Amino acid sequence: MKTIISKPNITGTLINLRPIVKADAHGMLELMREEEGMFLTGSKGTFTLERIEKWCTGLLEADGRVDYAITLKDDPAYIGEVVLNDINTDDRSANFRIALNNSKHFNKGYGSEATYLMLKHGFETLKLHRIELSVYDHNPRARRVYEKVGFVKEGIRRDYLFWKGKFYSDTTMSMLEEEWFSKYKT
Repeated sequence: MKTIISKPNITGTLINLRPIVKADAHGMLELMREEEGMFLTGSKGTFTLERIEKWCTGLLEADGRVDYAITLKDDPAYIGEVVLNDINTDDRSANFRIALNNSKHFNKGYGSEATYLMLKHGFETLKLHRIELSVYDHNPRARRVYEKVGFVKEGIRRDYLFWKGKFYSDTTMSMLEEEWFSKYKT
């Protein structure tokens, strides 16, 4: 039986999170055309607007995941996404991922706030016990955000990504609910 997880709008100080809709496909396509973003996330492939629109259309009713568009407080346009996927309600666990669609949005606090808001939603609303992620070693900016918010390093997957003739490793990190609540008493 399919269980659709509630996806309410989430308001922050700098940004808002809202469920991804078909109209966000243009912003996602920008993300898929940004070479640096593709490298930092290890995303490969060719993406068309039609393919992305179809993907976006199905996300509202997708099972086992919550996908949010990151938008600025004064502009509802998609500037990135933050996602909890592989949600396992039996084990109360999920995988976390985030991407901003253009480097002009880097180093402004948007990713940090989106990470915090999604973890808060995961632990406090969805009642998850464990949220994990993987971050490539060539993405130290993301690693600093994850460490700052409270993720703990678990291990390294050596030579996990092959990109343009070179291998790159990634680090698995996680946060448990007791770590969240001890750091962010609500």
